[in-house]
Formats: sequence, C-alpha cells, structure tokens
Amino acid sequence: MSRTLWARPEPDEPAAPTALDEEERLRELGYQPVLARRMGGFGNFAISFSVISVLSGCMTLYGFGLGTGGPAVMMWGWAGVGLFVLCVGLALAEVTSAYPTSGALYYMADRLGGRRWGWYTGWLNLLGLLGAIAGIDYGAALFTGAFLNLRFGFEPTAGSTFLIFLAILLLHAVLNLFGVRLVSLLNSVSVWWHLAGVAVIVGALALVPDHHQSPGFVFTEFVNDTGWTNPFYVAAVGLLLAQYTFSGYDASAHLSEETSNASVSAAKGIVRAIWASWLAGFALLAGLTFAIQDYAGTQNSATGVPPAQILIDALGSTAASVLLLVVIVAQLFCGNAEVAAASRMVFAFSRDNALPGSALWRRVSSRTQTPANAVWLSVAVAGLLAVPSLYSATAYGAVTAINVIGITPAYAIPVFLRLRAGDRFRPGPWSLGRWSRPVGWTAVVWVALVTVLFCLPQKSPVTLDTMNYAVIALAVVLVLASVWWYVARRSYGTPQAYGSAREQAELSEGIV
Repeated sequence: MSRTLWARPEPDEPAAPTALDEEERLRELGYQPVLARRMGGFGNFAISFSVISVLSGCMTLYGFGLGTGGPAVMMWGWAGVGLFVLCVGLALAEVTSAYPTSGALYYMADRLGGRRWGWYTGWLNLLGLLGAIAGIDYGAALFTGAFLNLRFGFEPTAGSTFLIFLAILLLHAVLNLFGVRLVSLLNSVSVWWHLAGVAVIVGALALVPDHHQSPGFVFTEFVNDTGWTNPFYVAAVGLLLAQYTFSGYDASAHLSEETSNASVSAAKGIVRAIWASWLAGFALLAGLTFAIQDYAGTQNSATGVPPAQILIDALGSTAASVLLLVVIVAQLFCGNAEVAAASRMVFAFSRDNALPGSALWRRVSSRTQTPANAVWLSVAVAGLLAVPSLYSATAYGAVTAINVIGITPAYAIPVFLRLRAGDRFRPGPWSLGRWSRPVGWTAVVWVALVTVLFCLPQKSPVTLDTMNYAVIALAVVLVLASVWWYVARRSYGTPQAYGSAREQAELSEGIV
C-alpha cells in the first residue's frame, strides 16, 4: 500500500491484510512510531503472564478466600472463573489484533464506538491498571513483612508495611526507566521463575508433610466468616480471589507498539498468558490447601499472611523462609511488569490529550525511548490508592476490588462494540472466525456479572471499616472523567490521520 495520508478506516473497507509491517500499520492507525520495538513474541506473552502472576494474586488473596467460601470456593471458583476469563481473553485478543496500539482498550472502543466510548473505557482501564500496581506491590510488602517476621522477629504494622510498599514502588519506577529491553528481559526471567516456583512449592508441600487434608476437604469444605448468611452470596464474593488474579493480561496489548509482529504476537500473548496461569494457579491452590495443618491457625497467623503459615507448619521455618523469598521475588516481577503496562496506558492516553497535564505525561526519553514521566505518575497514584490501608484492615480487599471493577469492564467494552459492529468490524490477522460471536457474548455477560459482584459489600455488618471502598473509587473516577470530558473534549481524540505537520511537531516535542 502506498498512500501519503491514512484516514480512519471506514467500516466497509476490505479486510486488513494478514502480513503487516507493524510500523506502517501503526501509522495507518494514526500514530507516528516513537517507542522502541525491541520486544519479541515471548517477551509479550511474558509481560501478561508476569502481571497475572499466580504467585502474587493467589498468595496475597488466599487469606481472603479462606473466610469467603473456603477451599470449595477457591478451587471450583478458580476453575470456573478461569474458563470465563479465557473467553474474555480470546475475544479481546481478536480486537487487539486489529488495533495493536499502546492505547489498547480505549483506542479500540474509540474506533468501534466513538469518542465517548473511548474516553470512559480509557478512564476505567487506567483506574484498573493503577489499582493493580497498588494491589500487587502492597501484597509484596505484606509478604516481605511476613518474611522479616519469620527470620528476624519483625512485627509488621500498617505503617511499616506501607513504608515497604513505597520502597517497592520506587524500585519498580527505577527499573522501568532503563527501557523496554530490560523490562522484556525481566519478564522472560519471570516466566521461568513463576513456573519453577510453583513446581517447587507444590512439590515440597506434597512430599514433605506427614499430614495432608482429604480431597473431600479440599474440594467441598465451605467456610463462611463474612457475617453474611446466604451461601450463594458468600461464594460469589469469594470469586474475587480468582478474578483479581486473572487480570492484567491487557499488558500484551499495551506493549504492542514495542513488540515485533504485534498484530499476531500481542493477541497470542493474551491467550497464552491466561491458559498457562489457569493451570499453574490451580496446582498452586491445590498444593496449599492440601497442606493446611491448622485452619484457624492459618487464618490467624502471626505473620499476617496465611500462606506463610501453611509453609511454616508443613515445612518448618527455614524451608518456609526460602519459599517466601521465591514468592516475594515473583511478586516483584509482577509489579514491575504492571508498572510497564500502566505507564504505557498513561503515555497513550496523554498522547491523545485525555489526562490533565497530558503534554508532560506523553514525553518520551530520547535515551531510552520510554515514557519516563508516565512511569512516575503511575507509581505515585498507586501509592495514593493504598493510603487507606493505614486506617482500615479491609482496605487491601478494596484495593484489589478497585483493580477488578476498573479493568474488567474495560475489557468487555471493546468486545461489546466489536459484536455490535458485526460484519463492519475489520479483523486483524488473528481472528476467532465463526466462534467470535458466542465467545464474545459469553465474555460480555461474565464481565457484567462480576462488575456488579465486586461492588457489593464483602463483610457484614457494613461499617466504615468493613465497607467496600471500591465502589467509591469507581464513582470518583467516573465523576472525574465526566467533569474532565467537558474540559478536554475539544482537544481529546484518537488521530484521524497521520503525517500532518502539527502532529509531527507535537511528537517531536514529546521526545526529550
């Protein structure tokens, strides 16, 4: 193809070719390439696998699962949620193949539904990504406190845990400033670290302890410590463990502009990350639950982290310390990958003038070709989101719910708009074909369900300390997005064309 101007594709244009030069494809979608395309297909899969991180999500919310349905909900919930999330991932991967940009979800929604669809999708996606950084790194801080308690008698408090959390955020900011090549390398190492870590933990818990729980206990025992009496409600709330862990796979889409053959690699990265995590997470949850020696003692562990108590009771303090380090390192990999994904979202949203101070956040370092200011903004806002943990014991559950109710609807909106477009949608080289509609509608219905679920209170009675603050965070973001729309609607918009003198000048100014 040889054009001097690339306009927004019309619905009735012929299907996109299956072999694309990604830089030219990006220009066709309206953007001048400014990020370094140094990530391969494995690296793209690795970032989503690292963000999902079963050693982060499963481990940090395991204590939550013990009281909201117990082993039965954790095990069967993981299996069921994983299946539905795979449908969401398949449907999202198809749209990603057609629109491989850093803006990802909001760009897809803008192209398929219009500016307002893109605007609200972007704000929801941003809320979810920033909530994910807070949830992941705060979880790593909790496990670090447990390790210090085990080895040195350190008593983790809300204040000390928050300081550890801030140190982890700073580490991830610095690592992300070195460029996408280092991020890709760390993510590739992370894949093998996670797989080996799960294998070692499950193997040790299977072979070393003299006592194991029965299969009946692991797959049928129901525990309700929520204060609610309806078991179906409790089980529904308990699905948060799995749904929280199965989030962040849009990272593959956000790194599209830094991935070779992104129209295929990013789509495959999303799907592969989900099914690999599905298998690894089931094994990890089963290994932990079979190895519980004292249920009440696990829930009330002095370490503050129930999985740490399982390791101590089953393996002894020395082996438990080693395996806790394995988990902490995996969580650090996970948080680092999430900062990379969130900063690319900040960069892309600012590139289209959607954020206050967009001119600052879209700046790209000429040395590393990374959006450095976007990295700093991402970790700063994540730090603010976790501040309620200083005052509320249930705040961490709310932070994880913020991630779910922010990012999960953002996954479904492009899929819904793609379904609404029907044959007008131009698929990319990776497509579901005749399975597109059944898989897509399954994804949309599931997302609608879990979005409502995780706005509901998790504990009863509902007090200032036990209420679900996630719904407040969602409301604040939607109000902020609505107010800011009337300020920025004239300047916001994905590009209609590329190559104009104004756009080239703006992009040049953004590289510092």
